[in-house]
Amino acid sequence: MIHRALLPAVLVLATLILLGTACKLHPPADSQVVAPDKILDFTVLYSENCAGCHGPDGKGGLAIALGDPVYLAIADDAAIRAITAQGVSGTAMPAFAQSSGGSLTGAQIDAIVAGIRTWAKPGFLSGSNPPPYTAQAPGDPSRGAKVYDAFCSSCHGAGGHASSIVDESYLALVSDQGLRTTVIVGRPELGAPDWRGDVPGKPMSPEDVSDVVAWLAAERTGGGIR
Repeated sequence: MIHRALLPAVLVLATLILLGTACKLHPPADSQVVAPDKILDFTVLYSENCAGCHGPDGKGGLAIALGDPVYLAIADDAAIRAITAQGVSGTAMPAFAQSSGGSLTGAQIDAIVAGIRTWAKPGFLSGSNPPPYTAQAPGDPSRGAKVYDAFCSSCHGAGGHASSIVDESYLALVSDQGLRTTVIVGRPELGAPDWRGDVPGKPMSPEDVSDVVAWLAAERTGGGIR
């Protein structure tokens, strides 16, 4: 029980505590609350929308490393913007643009693309001639089987059965472009080399990449996604 003589002091203290709490609950009159669709800070946008799959700072995770200099050397802004805005139907990559059913504005998509581009390393592939981001012509699955044996089987095993590369669940959730991007860029964070590192001194040609992607796509049950 509180002594009568102490009661006034206790009441004053309680009042001060309540006033302090109220100040914390109510922001200052001159403070500004930014609406979610007005946030244009790349760090915030990437952290909330991309990092869960592509890793912090674009270093890779469940999906390809967006900060990989090889990826940024072959994928232009239009390609990055299209995938970010529209997603890839049938895969784990969702559409983020409001125009495609997502939650981000066009300005926010642009901020993400511009931020990702800052990770590029100009001149990183100087002297190299990487295969183009998109296929210039359809690949040949029968040639692709031979390309796979030459460039991929040492890690993934004969016919791809030593790893998940021909697993039906994996192939059902990745597009042909996704396969192509991975073949060219690799997954260095997982120990998988890019198109230059499978056979020392013998990089894969654009035709090699297209053919092995066509072979992988042919392994996809029911035709799958393009």
